[in-house]
Amino acid sequence: MTSTTERVATAWPDVDTVPASRLRGVPVRLLFPRAVRRLPLTVELPDGRLLGTGGPVMRVRRPEAFYRRVGASGLIGFGEAYMARDWEADDLPAVLTVMAERLTTLIPPGLQRLRRLAVRGVPQDELGGQESVRRNVSRHYDLSNELFAEFLDETMTYSSALFEGPASWETLAGAQRAKIDRLLDQVGAGPGTRLLEIGTGWGELALRAASRGARVTSVTLSREQRALAVARVADAGLSDRVEIRLADYREVDGSYDAIVSVEMVEAVGARYWPVYFRVLEELLAPGGRIAIQAITMPHDRMRATLNTHTWVQKYIFPGGMLPSVTAIEENLGGLRITRRLSLRDDYAETLRLWRERYLERVHAVGALGFDEVFHRMWTLYLAYSEAGFRSRYLDVWQFTLGRQT
Repeated sequence: MTSTTERVATAWPDVDTVPASRLRGVPVRLLFPRAVRRLPLTVELPDGRLLGTGGPVMRVRRPEAFYRRVGASGLIGFGEAYMARDWEADDLPAVLTVMAERLTTLIPPGLQRLRRLAVRGVPQDELGGQESVRRNVSRHYDLSNELFAEFLDETMTYSSALFEGPASWETLAGAQRAKIDRLLDQVGAGPGTRLLEIGTGWGELALRAASRGARVTSVTLSREQRALAVARVADAGLSDRVEIRLADYREVDGSYDAIVSVEMVEAVGARYWPVYFRVLEELLAPGGRIAIQAITMPHDRMRATLNTHTWVQKYIFPGGMLPSVTAIEENLGGLRITRRLSLRDDYAETLRLWRERYLERVHAVGALGFDEVFHRMWTLYLAYSEAGFRSRYLDVWQFTLGRQT
């Protein structure tokens, strides 16, 4: 097995180097004070100036570097500026939530029309073909099982929980099992059910389905996840009911009474959404049901960012693209949504608990070989995601699907 240290980047070229051109920073130097002056933030500059109307504190420590990075690559530069310590925040999720709530109005309308000329397109090798998906999945999920174990609960579940009461570290594992059980209930998983899971994670859903008597086929593209999931299944004495394959969803054959896929459609790539749902339909036995959990964004924002390379894509989920509910409905083919449930508030709390746990365990993460830039990147990612749900810019749904009648 490749060591964690070998997998972690030892150089961050776009973080270590500030764009050379001073001209890149001029528009941002002029627009940034205007953009934040009416926000409920306190933006502190090194010369003592305060911007905003008061609220969560954002400290711009290196204004020139900050302006150049944002001027050169927009929101990618904004994220890289945080990774480089050009700016800090006392309460990072609170600062990002304020910005996410006003994302469409921060830039004047006239300049928004020029956005397509400034932003970068998605690299061709991240667009969702079978080989690119394998690389994309590996870059995130094969970082290190030990890394994820530091901030996930005992179920090793990396998706929104479903809380039935106050959200705390002590209730998180139960809330993850409640989320999984609802999905399994929606597809009627029980003794003898032929169940397909697309996206294994670390095996908790397969374990709970098998414990109900279902016969589970689960597919993943992550070697690290598969290795741990197989071990967990064996430890539970359920290897006779669970098969975990290293395979793309397009390589699956057979017929299944139930299909479950949790927060996997986001990695498919927009051009392959019709393929994904067509595969689900083809694999579903007559009378069967499908349950998917999907993170979504507003349809107009999805369309505006469809071909944009983002900070999250560059550093966290290469090739990822969040659909809108409308996009899902338009790509269902012969399937239809029969039930839906939003877990938006639950995800905000899930992410808060992960972030707090990660920060508590940061020294242990460092001992795995992950450096300070990685730490700031991961902290920003968790806070950025939490802010997306708290601002209601993002949502997450459990959809139950059946065939069109």
